[in-house]
Amino acid sequence: MEQLDWIVIGLYFVLLLGIAAWVMSKKQKDTQDYFLAGRNVGWFVVGASIFASNIGSEHLVGLAGAGADSGMPLAHYELHAWIVLLLGWVFLPFYARSGVFTMPEFLERRYSPKARWFLSILSLIGYILTKVSVSIYAGGIVFQSLLGMDFWTGAILTLVITGIYTVVGGMRAVVYTEALQTFILIGGALAVTYIGLDHEAIGGWSGLKDIVGSSHFNMWRPADDPKYPWTGMVFGGAIVGIWYWCTDQYIVQRVLTARNVKEGRRGAIWGGFLKILPVFLFLVPGMVAFALSKQGVLQYNDANEVLPTMVKTLLPAGIRGLVAAGLLAALMSSLASVFNSCSTLFTIDIYKKLRPAESETRLLRIGKIATAVIVVLGFAWIPVMKNAPGTLYDYLQSVQSYIAPPITAVFLLGILSKRINAKGAMATLYIGFGIGLFRLVLDTMVTFNPGREFSGILGDIIAIPFSHFAIIIFVISLCILVGVSLSSAKPSAKQVEGLALGTLTDEQKADVKNSYSWVDIVTSGLIVVIITAIMLYFTG
Repeated sequence: MEQLDWIVIGLYFVLLLGIAAWVMSKKQKDTQDYFLAGRNVGWFVVGASIFASNIGSEHLVGLAGAGADSGMPLAHYELHAWIVLLLGWVFLPFYARSGVFTMPEFLERRYSPKARWFLSILSLIGYILTKVSVSIYAGGIVFQSLLGMDFWTGAILTLVITGIYTVVGGMRAVVYTEALQTFILIGGALAVTYIGLDHEAIGGWSGLKDIVGSSHFNMWRPADDPKYPWTGMVFGGAIVGIWYWCTDQYIVQRVLTARNVKEGRRGAIWGGFLKILPVFLFLVPGMVAFALSKQGVLQYNDANEVLPTMVKTLLPAGIRGLVAAGLLAALMSSLASVFNSCSTLFTIDIYKKLRPAESETRLLRIGKIATAVIVVLGFAWIPVMKNAPGTLYDYLQSVQSYIAPPITAVFLLGILSKRINAKGAMATLYIGFGIGLFRLVLDTMVTFNPGREFSGILGDIIAIPFSHFAIIIFVISLCILVGVSLSSAKPSAKQVEGLALGTLTDEQKADVKNSYSWVDIVTSGLIVVIITAIMLYFTG
């Protein structure tokens, strides 16, 4: 890093903290202000926030590494922009109508308090063990690879800077700083892609295809592929995608900040368009790095270091500093998002349930304390993450494939059918989570004992690709949900009113119809066309 790079990085952080300070100067009156930015955010900021929240460590460190390691199969997960459209068109009207802060709160409205407790605790544990710890870990890697700092110093810097403006500024600080970070990140990643492709050792797009081979450019691996079968990528990936994009607090909280359903839906459409970009921002640079390594131009010891190594090796001074700022921006925006979501879940779904009479002032204070505690717990898990083999992206997708299916089933059928009841939901959550946890334990035993082999039925289970296993859990979850619900009493009309299809009043139907126009329909259709074209192109 040269002096100009440090100047650019410094200017970026001054601008970032300036925006955060401006937001912090706005007095936070209550929990709606702190956790949902007063429900007064416009579509442009909502969409940028969705994108910046999603683009975190698993992309900067893991997805670029996956592009270098295996090429395009994981693009299926990045082309889930159509599922972001489902959030805006299908799920958001029900969430907004219920007036909830959190997704567990919605489950309580639709089903029962037990469903809320289950999802609250499961989400908090999952966030701490995956999103928080992985983001801090990736921050340490980026600081170490790019800026030459000690790993732990980089991890602590990532933690402290992000923690301060998240704890003090709340959701408004998160979404407005994310809007800035989105465009710095896109500009930086495009610079890496362009300069890498333009390198004389590659010679452009056609040269890249010749060097890496058609297998790297093929999204569609055979259905019996042991790692990335196309059936699992398409169907299993969709199951995980609906959970992540339409039911996970981490993402849904962004559209709940919108001033109305129309702004929230347009934010989801804008976020869906931006979601197409990671294929070209991270997977393609990963393939470029693989090509440069084959040509002897670039060297990396670990696939997780691909993108920082490219920035350090290929880019000129000044641009290198800007891109470094973009990488750090994405890490911090992802971390800030999960900090705020964890704080919201703990304060609204756990603390307020235990102490319903607490004042808004007290709840605000608890929310900030909860964020600080989550920061510490996530940091404590980093030594475990450092020992996990493979790319971070593979690790996160496999874990999510085991926990997502029952949650997807409960939310999706709960909205689509008024007959699904609380008994069916709880049976599905308990059994579905138990199956996923069982597979996760088996995977963990193999991961940390590479020489260990299972025989018999355990060997057959462990051999199933994680994406196919997601389909199996989902089908079992659907059977349990429908079977138990139909064999027990249906929920009362009052309980499901406005929360499931077939229960909307004429006025509610009119509100939905008035919340969109032909512009929203056309732009949504355009996104689907672009996704289809990309899928047809990357066939090897």
